[in-house]
Amino acid sequence: MDMKKRISLELRSRTPLEVTELVVDNCRSSDGEVEGLTDDFKELEFLSMVNVGLSSLAKLPTLSKLRKLELSDNSISGGLEALSEKCPNLTYLNLSGNKIQDLSTVKALHSLKNLKSLDLFNCDITSLEEYRESVFDLLPQISYLDGFDQEDSEAPDSEEGGEAEDHEEEEEEEEEGAAAGPTGGFDDDDDDDDEEDGGVEEVGLSYLMKEEIQDEEDDDDYVEEEEEEEEVDDDDEEGVQGEKRKRDPEDEGGDDDDDEDD
Repeated sequence: MDMKKRISLELRSRTPLEVTELVVDNCRSSDGEVEGLTDDFKELEFLSMVNVGLSSLAKLPTLSKLRKLELSDNSISGGLEALSEKCPNLTYLNLSGNKIQDLSTVKALHSLKNLKSLDLFNCDITSLEEYRESVFDLLPQISYLDGFDQEDSEAPDSEEGGEAEDHEEEEEEEEEGAAAGPTGGFDDDDDDDDEEDGGVEEVGLSYLMKEEIQDEEDDDDYVEEEEEEEEVDDDDEEGVQGEKRKRDPEDEGGDDDDDEDD
């Protein structure tokens, strides 16, 4: 995607005057120059043009409010005086991965009085003897070079200009938030599930209790039936014994008659 089209997409229905941060990393500059960026971006404070094929900054518009500029992984070898003229309030500048070879090229940044952090990592200039000492001497206003101060203490994150990463993280968070839906949606579902589970448990307990009660009643009925059967058996036995007792005298009487006949 070319730089003009990318900038147009990044506007997202805004006017250039409404834009304070602009990230156009990994698009393409057709002729090695800045394209699609105009003086209308008056409120721009952060600009990232990483790996876009830049070899010159001659067409960079005047951006008086620009504080942080990311230009890493391009083919810039000189012409840094354009930054002093068009971006006089820069505090952070990343030129790592470019083709800067000489201290004289860096000296052009001397006029950037507010510059506090400069990154030249992976440029040929870093192989020069006493590179760090020389750059700190040429640019006494800077506090950090390649992420470290003169005592080799690492720069805090705020000085290293992590806006591009923050911008991407914010977009990811927004996308995740949209995918997750309204806050609390999952809690409602969980509550419903809990209520349903509770209902099932209550029904289960009631059923078990009823079963227990029914079993006890059945047992009582069974015991009563057994007792009734036993009583009936006892009555039958008594009846039989009574009959026997009633027949016994007759039997005896019969015996007596027999004796008399004899």
